[in-house]
Amino acid sequence: MADLVKEIEKRRTFAIISHPDAGKTTLTEKFLLYGGAINLAGSVKGKATARHAVSDWMEIEKERGISVTSSVLQFNYGGCCVNILDTPGHQDFSEDTYRTLMAADSAVMVIDASKGVEAQTRKLFKVCGMRGIPIFTFFNKMDRDANDTFDLVDEIEKELGIATCPINWPIGSGKGFKGVYDRNEKAVFLYSDTEKGTKEGQVERIELADEDALIAAIGQDAFDKLQEEIELLDGASAEFNQDEVDHGQLSPVFFGSALTNFGVEMFLNYFLQMTSSPLPRVAEGEVIDPMKEPFSAFVFKIQANMNKAHRDRIAFMRICSGKFDAGMEVLHVQGGKQMRLSQPQQMMASDRHIVDEAYAGDIIGVFDPGIFSIGDTVCAPGKKITYEGIPTFAPEHFARVRQMDTMKRKQFVKGINQIAQEGAIQIFQEISAGMEEVIVGVVGVLQFEVLEYRLQNEYNVEIRLEKLPYEHIRWIENPTEIDMDRIIGTSDMKKIVDLKGRPLLLFVNSWSVGMVLDRNENLKLSDFARN
Repeated sequence: MADLVKEIEKRRTFAIISHPDAGKTTLTEKFLLYGGAINLAGSVKGKATARHAVSDWMEIEKERGISVTSSVLQFNYGGCCVNILDTPGHQDFSEDTYRTLMAADSAVMVIDASKGVEAQTRKLFKVCGMRGIPIFTFFNKMDRDANDTFDLVDEIEKELGIATCPINWPIGSGKGFKGVYDRNEKAVFLYSDTEKGTKEGQVERIELADEDALIAAIGQDAFDKLQEEIELLDGASAEFNQDEVDHGQLSPVFFGSALTNFGVEMFLNYFLQMTSSPLPRVAEGEVIDPMKEPFSAFVFKIQANMNKAHRDRIAFMRICSGKFDAGMEVLHVQGGKQMRLSQPQQMMASDRHIVDEAYAGDIIGVFDPGIFSIGDTVCAPGKKITYEGIPTFAPEHFARVRQMDTMKRKQFVKGINQIAQEGAIQIFQEISAGMEEVIVGVVGVLQFEVLEYRLQNEYNVEIRLEKLPYEHIRWIENPTEIDMDRIIGTSDMKKIVDLKGRPLLLFVNSWSVGMVLDRNENLKLSDFARN
């Protein structure tokens, strides 16, 4: 038991979130360098000959230089076993990010210091706020000209409604970037542009009290400005309070440059001190203690075809309590069956290794023969634990899908169903038509492009998408009480069913929803599916 507690206490599981191009994937790679997980960081953007980010494994990600799917990365550093959930920054993939945040105990928010809080940052922050998880802020790209530092910090407080506590403070930015002042250490760490992709490079430390050495290093003007800003900071900023950090009410703030690798190790060291081991979770009103309860986990992501050679499906599970041993019997709660989880593995993006054991806080991938759904619970037989399902986002864009070669019907049905089970797209059918008439709904339009690309490259199926004008979708909450044929609709309404056979209504105009409710007395509608 002591060993179990010791192992779980070492775990730190967090998600990295950001607006696109804020440098999130670059920061992730520098963490991996410190953990010794990789020797040379990949270049996220660039020519075909360039290295690609380790966490970007899909071909489309390498081509476009964006992350379109979450990836799971594990490494050891400073006595901790760190699980990073790297998420897509692009808003069109926010549903994947939302589900990934459900599996994290804290979040690192990466912000471009020259742009400040951007639209996607706000959206993701709201999800973190709903969960009340600790949020750490890393202002990136200080080696480029940045906004006023006080303005950046104020913007987080005003835009996101969370108090901030700067742990370090930058001295200049862009060509005038001299380094950072560590408020705890009362020392300045001087910036040097280390060779990109490495962790080498000397970081020189000068005590704040050693004024002569500091002036010689950064210049009189920068020294005077720093003294002034320290005084302002000490008087105006919130004091560090671990309890407020734990409850997502105070965000520790850091400054640095992921590309040149300055300030990353300082941030990682503080982050591991300020975050906790895996948090308890609630299952049907009961608090599940990660260290005392037997094994339990939930599925937060399903990914098909990670290995082109095997065309397999992997269900990613966040272990919430206890210890997992390869070969152990588990109960799949939703399926009501006992089973062994096949080929349990941990990931380094597309590289994987089979694991014999894993602990609360860890993420494991298991082979999925098609029985798991996102939100499912697995647990040790005996005590049945059921974690709350992960809500499904309502799609905002719709298209009719037509396959170009009708002889490839089997591949088409298999491909579109497998991609739908991953949660990236939702499939609907017109009530009068079979799979001949497939309607796809997505949260962001870029998902259409990913669907087209993946069907072509992974299933050898060419499709044509015909965009539809619908923008509003409602699930029928009481289908057993409603005769679908007798619903009095509007001219812009379409009746469809989802993959689980649940009836829905699509509308072009938002006001039509209210009109249909008025015309059908007993009809109850919802804008999300209840799992």
